[in-house]
Amino acid sequence: MKNKYVDLIEQTFEFPNEEFTVDENDLLWYGVPIMDIIKQYGTPLRISYIPKIGMNIQKARRMFNVAMAKVDYNADYHYCYCTKSSHFSFVMEEVLKHGVHVETSSAFDINLLETLYETECLKPDTFVICNGFKRPQYVENIQNLINSGFTNVIPILDNKFELDLLLKDFDKKFKVGIRIAAEEEPKFAFYTSRLGIRYSDIIPYYRSVIRKNKQVSLKMLHFFINTGIKDTAYYWNELNKAVELYCELRKECPDLDSLNIGGGFPIQAHLDFSYDYEYMAEEIVAQIKNTCQQNGVPEPNIFTEFGSYTVGESGAMLYSIVNQKQQNDRELWDMIDSSFMTTLPDTWAISQRFPFLAINNWDKEYERVHLGGLTCDSEDFYNAEAHSNAIFLPKMENNPEQYIGFFHCGAYQESLSGYGGIQHCLIPAPKLVVIDRDEDGEWYTKLFAKEQSYKSMLKILGY
Repeated sequence: MKNKYVDLIEQTFEFPNEEFTVDENDLLWYGVPIMDIIKQYGTPLRISYIPKIGMNIQKARRMFNVAMAKVDYNADYHYCYCTKSSHFSFVMEEVLKHGVHVETSSAFDINLLETLYETECLKPDTFVICNGFKRPQYVENIQNLINSGFTNVIPILDNKFELDLLLKDFDKKFKVGIRIAAEEEPKFAFYTSRLGIRYSDIIPYYRSVIRKNKQVSLKMLHFFINTGIKDTAYYWNELNKAVELYCELRKECPDLDSLNIGGGFPIQAHLDFSYDYEYMAEEIVAQIKNTCQQNGVPEPNIFTEFGSYTVGESGAMLYSIVNQKQQNDRELWDMIDSSFMTTLPDTWAISQRFPFLAINNWDKEYERVHLGGLTCDSEDFYNAEAHSNAIFLPKMENNPEQYIGFFHCGAYQESLSGYGGIQHCLIPAPKLVVIDRDEDGEWYTKLFAKEQSYKSMLKILGY
């Protein structure tokens, strides 16, 4: 009878695979024995497997370049990383090693880039796409970046008043982009995105303001769908509308040569996740080229701003089960040594699910459980996966040590939970360990941050 945890996983998913394998009943992640990491650093523990970042960057570049070659596309592809997904230095430094461009969202983003420039990680010819609403400090920092010699800074106008702010007390020539206020998916609570300028206003605005100003050139049209790049009629319709607008505007604006389709490549949210990345890249490129040919305009350089896709699959969160509670006839609660609300806030805020596996005891029988966090909040739990309304773990017989891991949680979790700040119920932020490989391919670890101390919290609170 196949009733062990390893049998459950092998019967449910294509397992083992390139990412996950098992050796002597313990889980390996990209060949790294997770139990060895836990024995060295303990739990709770956040880990980041750096090589995965470069793997995804190269994968996307290859797919778009192949797609362009197939249709004889006569422009370039530029991969940008949106910094808001993870601002950590080890992420940014790895991203920039691969010649990636960057997208910013706020004033302090620019200060971060200045620091990277001082350490020679960032080159002055890097494209810096400045999205977001432009408050005075953000505008000043953009101007400073241009003044310091950055030649490819492109502020994306989110409204018709931002250009006046950028021009104030500034005499250098610079490029801008315009963000389209795209229509949201029909199930959204509102019809049109709050971000960007309305379709009907963009060409009149160019004619009346930008075309007349010799200091400014319109370089880019920016298009982004909040729900991501999906093979749906909604997505293709919105993409086609954006390309049609590009073609119409290009006929009047010879400086316009780039279309930014934003982010939206998904990451694996469960182990039987399926998404045809190559098909989507080829279809996007083909549709852009066909529409441009039909309108008799040159096809644009294509920019993407992949954030979660770049860094998401490089992160994992590890916990130990500290206790098991039988709360009624049917519900078993495995209590973790941290909090989901403070370490994986997306699970609480938007019911996001991540690939979830036991780290050890794969040879034991399995049982259905609920996972509970340490806070006193009733919402601090995890009891379902993206593909299933239940979760299973090895049975807690004779009180064995049981460790669990949530994977592909390298994007947004730290910033949304206020990493290094005040956590719910004063639960400390966990240790953060970076895993990388040397020139010989051997993996090694580096402790990036210790577990948050009570003194740091008390200092923030004024004690």
